[in-house]
Amino acid sequence: MMPIYGLVVSLHIAAHAAAPMQSLASVAAVAGRGLEGDRYFEQTGTYSNLPGTGREVTLIESEAIVALGREYDIQLPAGLARRNIVTRGVALNHLAGKTFSIGAAVLRGMRLCEPCLHMERLAVKGAARGLIHRGGLRAAIISGGEIRVGERIFSLEETG
Repeated sequence: MMPIYGLVVSLHIAAHAAAPMQSLASVAAVAGRGLEGDRYFEQTGTYSNLPGTGREVTLIESEAIVALGREYDIQLPAGLARRNIVTRGVALNHLAGKTFSIGAAVLRGMRLCEPCLHMERLAVKGAARGLIHRGGLRAAIISGGEIRVGERIFSLEETG
């Protein structure tokens, strides 16, 4: 049996760079492209023209957002974190370099998603500093499928 890591709390996409994040109940994940309708799927994201991996999907822990409020008194609505998938119950940093599934989609953690000043300019002053080393995960979509709020996140690798 595959270990359960956690679950999807909310889903968000933006139509283009700096556009407000739109909350969704479900979204199609497309291998090699991203989440249908998102700025990086359409190649219109702020960093679309820069080389690098992991722009197909970004994830952040709801626990990191709660900690930002508790430790820095910064209230950050989930969509303002500028991440596509908000999770609960999973240590996303541990999924870097690992394969996991969310609903019908299979993803591979590519690298940490450290917060940037662009996110802070669009969100809340001080948010970037409070999310250092807990800004989430960048992932590639290996196999596409529908992802829904409430879906469980499963490891697809043996655990020791």
